Amino acid sequence: MINQDRLRLMTKMAAYEADEGKKNMAIASYFRSDYMGLQIIKSVICATLAYLIIFGLFIYYDFETYMQGIYKMDLMAFGKNVLFYYVIFVVAYCLICYIVYSLRYYKAKKSLKKYYNRLKQLSAMYDLEKRKG
Repeated sequence: MINQDRLRLMTKMAAYEADEGKKNMAIASYFRSDYMGLQIIKSVICATLAYLIIFGLFIYYDFETYMQGIYKMDLMAFGKNVLFYYVIFVVAYCLICYIVYSLRYYKAKKSLKKYYNRLKQLSAMYDLEKRKG
């Protein structure tokens, strides 16, 4: 005879494994420091690309003004300014990413802990059924 409680538990676990569980298991397969390091490296690369695109669009928008004043402009000061804003942008972006990925990691760990407790509960149900039958 089919145990209804065990069937419900198995259905919940299968639904979790099919969708959210895959992502969480992939996240939890890393140590926290490794996961965070990888995500921060990806964030620095993405922030750099985003800054270059934004900077390029900014220069393109006002290109004529820059070309007319390029000989009058202090290029070292301009370069330092660009570098300063780049560093500020990347640090802010990485700080936000650090917070987001930390939360994702802890949520994944918490969710997997719940999943493993359900596995233990399912195993206990099977053991109880074996003892009875």
